[in-house]
Amino acid sequence: MHPIKKLEKLPPKREEIETLEILRQLSKSSTALGELKGIAKIIPNQAMLINAVVLQEAKDSSEIENIITTQDELYKALSISGNQSLQIKEVINYRKAIFSGAEIIHNQGFLRLRDLVELQKTIIENNAGIRSMAGTVLKNDKTGELVYTPPQEKEEILDLLSNFLDHFNIKEPDLSPLINLAILHYQFESIHPFYDGNGRTGRILNILYLIINNLLDIPILYLSSYINENKSEYYKLLNRVNKEDEWENWILYMLKAVEITSNRTVEKINSIKILLDKTIIKAQEKATKIYRKELIELLFEHPYSKIEFVVSKLGVERKAASRYLKQLEEIGVLKSQKIGRETIYINTELIEILKRN
Repeated sequence: MHPIKKLEKLPPKREEIETLEILRQLSKSSTALGELKGIAKIIPNQAMLINAVVLQEAKDSSEIENIITTQDELYKALSISGNQSLQIKEVINYRKAIFSGAEIIHNQGFLRLRDLVELQKTIIENNAGIRSMAGTVLKNDKTGELVYTPPQEKEEILDLLSNFLDHFNIKEPDLSPLINLAILHYQFESIHPFYDGNGRTGRILNILYLIINNLLDIPILYLSSYINENKSEYYKLLNRVNKEDEWENWILYMLKAVEITSNRTVEKINSIKILLDKTIIKAQEKATKIYRKELIELLFEHPYSKIEFVVSKLGVERKAASRYLKQLEEIGVLKSQKIGRETIYINTELIEILKRN
């Protein structure tokens, strides 16, 4: 049995977190993230990007917790009313929490304890709040071995969370925000303040922290795909910080995650923009009578679209909306699919871009 090591408050010692190797990687990660922030502006309607990327993050982050869904199932669930599976619901709740968190940051510029509790409540859909009973431990799923014992007393948890939020909300910290991101993520996961949903809440905090520090304008960087691909390394390095204060490799891991996912998202945005321009030209040439910029943008905001969406967005009658979608299907922009009583129109080329990693 591992001895319980007391979790220290932030910040860690400066010499452990600003090594030469970390500063080299920081340069690459900062450049990649800066390019992502800039290129996001080439998409005229930001809702297109946010919808696409946030859903991908929700799917990947939930997958880390073994909540497995497909992209198609998710888009169908967002487009069609009716009963949803528990797994779909959890992913959609996560997406809702990202939007809610981004709105809090844009409105007030910082995060309070009650905001944190609200985010976790949105993800998990219960009112348990901060842990108040001792006994929570983290074990290896396969072997049952005790891996880590987080702080047990509610008073200590609240004290550590207060310290965490003080550092989270600092504007223009004297330490690079990207190095801070890695430290804050470690700290939150180690405090483990909730009975459930700590991982997903912590990954949303990553996105919000980048927005607070003006490194992103909108929530479009998702680290969960990288963590998913390198999951065992993620947990191993977290543990090393817990047991041995081994900061360097953990910070390098998180900086690498920022670099790689920024580059991937830039590629995705470029592909979306090329497809958007191509679709606009096709509609202008082959469906001149119905072409409207807002109509094409809608198909990128909602890759699974339906008549109601067009009625709401364009303010037209159902008959006209139906005609628009059918004509876009005729020229090869959309593909229809009957699901129950509803007809869904799918922007298949966009779906293919969104599925690519």
